[in-house]
Amino acid sequence: MDFVAIVDQVIALLRQRGRLTYRTLQVQFQLDDVHLEVLKEELIYGQRVALDEDSRVLVWAAPESPAPHALLPPVPRQEPLPRADTPLYLAEQILATKHALEGERKQVTVLFADLKGSMELLADRDPEEARQILDPVLERLMAAVHRFEGTVNQVMGDGIMALFGAPLAHEDHAVRACYAALHMQEAIGQYAEALRRQQGLDVQIRVGLNSGEVVVRAIGNDLHMDYTAVGQTTHLAARMEQLARPGTALLTAETLRLVEGYVEVTPLGPVPVKGLPAPIEVYELRRAGPVRARLQAAMARGLTRFVGRDTELAQLRQASGTCRGWARASGRRRGGSGRRKVPLAVRVHPLTPPPRLVASGEPCGVLWQGHRLPAGH
Repeated sequence: MDFVAIVDQVIALLRQRGRLTYRTLQVQFQLDDVHLEVLKEELIYGQRVALDEDSRVLVWAAPESPAPHALLPPVPRQEPLPRADTPLYLAEQILATKHALEGERKQVTVLFADLKGSMELLADRDPEEARQILDPVLERLMAAVHRFEGTVNQVMGDGIMALFGAPLAHEDHAVRACYAALHMQEAIGQYAEALRRQQGLDVQIRVGLNSGEVVVRAIGNDLHMDYTAVGQTTHLAARMEQLARPGTALLTAETLRLVEGYVEVTPLGPVPVKGLPAPIEVYELRRAGPVRARLQAAMARGLTRFVGRDTELAQLRQASGTCRGWARASGRRRGGSGRRKVPLAVRVHPLTPPPRLVASGEPCGVLWQGHRLPAGH
């Protein structure tokens, strides 16, 4: 929700109730002190519909006569546009498939990130100066999400909430979310260093991650997704963010189960979480691990022996002899009736160190792995 929409909702609520405390407005609309001051200025001086009472309460003060704009013909409703910060290729993918996604149950990883201590950091600054500090933080957080094809679902004053795995489906949604969290910390660290030298300010973020199921209800043209969380999916991600120390990212065991081998973590043991009857296992995300593909993760756990697969193993031996160093193969993925054929480009490279295929206990060849290349490469 953008700020102008919040102003309109506050005006409607204040007209209905007559009086509202500032604390109520902050809780209802998740406003920090900076945004609350901007809202007060707009209602009292800009729109002239409210008065301040004892610096604690807004009182409705607009005349009951119809506003001038009420006499004008209604403006045709326009569909909202995608968020300007969303890369065009992501927006196109989401909008092209949104009707098929609505009503589906999706496995996702939820990410919450916010600027720690933003109220104290921005308390004595005017709104313009505060935005100059805060906007680069939000831009870096959103850029990290989009880099790994996540979707920013909410911007909440000094932080964001993002989803990986919906509306764009990714089997490795948890890995992408963890990589995004690490990239956020790196990008904010560089920004904080520059800000520390220039203004003596210390900027740090907290990140929380949890994986689970959601049911997609609707996706708007502005890419906002309404969904129903199954169980504690969203709640636990928010709690992880609140528990995280500045400059760290925390994840639950559900997320760790999906990213084991891809990242390195530090176990923090059972941690009490508000709203849950028993403590849960929490892990601190440290860095990316050596694994970059699911096959490598399977290798770490141990590969399954091939038995009675003579034809398939002969094909692999032939492919192993054909491919040397880097090779490229191209083709088209078959589609069903009415579906277009998708161009496919594959780059094949040997794993390092190359594992051996095993048939009836005997080594029989080198295993190769292919990655789909982006179109145009």
